[in-house]
Amino acid sequence: MKFIESVKKMLPGCAIALVIAVVARFLEQLEESVGLHLIGASVIAMFIGMIVNRFYAPNDKTKPGIKFTSKKILKFAIILLGASLNITTVLTVGKFSLTVMLFTLATCFGLGYVIGKALGLDWKTSSLINAGTGICGGSAIAAIAPVIEATDMDIAYGMSATFLFDTIMVVVFPLLGRAMGLSDAAFGLWAGTAVNDTSSVVATGYAFSEAAGDFATMVKLTRTLAIIPTVLVFAAISVHLKKKAAAQSGDHGVKVNMKSVFPWFILGFLAMSILCSVGVIPAGLAATLKSISKFLMVAALAAIGLNTNFAALCKSGAKPMLHGFIISLLVVLVAIAVEYVLGIAPSGTLI
Repeated sequence: MKFIESVKKMLPGCAIALVIAVVARFLEQLEESVGLHLIGASVIAMFIGMIVNRFYAPNDKTKPGIKFTSKKILKFAIILLGASLNITTVLTVGKFSLTVMLFTLATCFGLGYVIGKALGLDWKTSSLINAGTGICGGSAIAAIAPVIEATDMDIAYGMSATFLFDTIMVVVFPLLGRAMGLSDAAFGLWAGTAVNDTSSVVATGYAFSEAAGDFATMVKLTRTLAIIPTVLVFAAISVHLKKKAAAQSGDHGVKVNMKSVFPWFILGFLAMSILCSVGVIPAGLAATLKSISKFLMVAALAAIGLNTNFAALCKSGAKPMLHGFIISLLVVLVAIAVEYVLGIAPSGTLI
């Protein structure tokens, strides 16, 4: 009975996201039918969702389903995507991703700290923006916020700054990639390391090409693993600052729930990829699962759009936005520069 009640609770919000996904897919096909491929279905769905939010904000009836679609359905879609990806490819792409990621993370947390201080931002706000930009957007912010005891305002600033830049990059990145003549692999690696949130990476990658979307998703999954050491480091910093500044003993420290922090969906993605690699999943079924995966990703982006008040984002403060823009731009430049040094850009391959 509980299960049935849960389904009924989720249904209205999920239904709206799915309808938008169908419309977005239709518009994408319409776009392709006239020889264009500027904006993918995921981006279209996100924008439609934001427009709907302007006139019909989520209420108590639709909020549960919208949240479920934007979080759980997205992760399920990524797990299904693993069925069409060879594990050797995942490991190879991951190797290159780690090389680029070392430079982007150093940029985020090194220069990000300096820029935050220069702008006079609270270290918690600055740290959340840096983490969101360097690792995986909202997921990193949500994981680190309770560890450093960030306020709701800190979280709002962090989310707003990273998402605002992502919204721009989802549209601009594919255009820049084509202008620079990047290969699918080069663009996928660039998008996977420079765009912030998982959903935005997926949207950006597939807006360029299907192969680039696959690469970007694999790179992003490797990058997401950085949540674990980052959370532990911030836990240690928070404890140190408490002991240094507090009159209290601070012996209890900050407890980190690793089960809630670890991105378990990555294990599902890798499991599906292994099953595909050893031939357990036939090619026909793998293609079907990939199609389902892509549609569910579009629905997830629609839900994120439905839950986003763009006007509120713009009003949430100039300095955090400026901080997020500067750091994001630096990461974009550093990531593509490293790719050129490694010989991956403009036309290299990761395989």
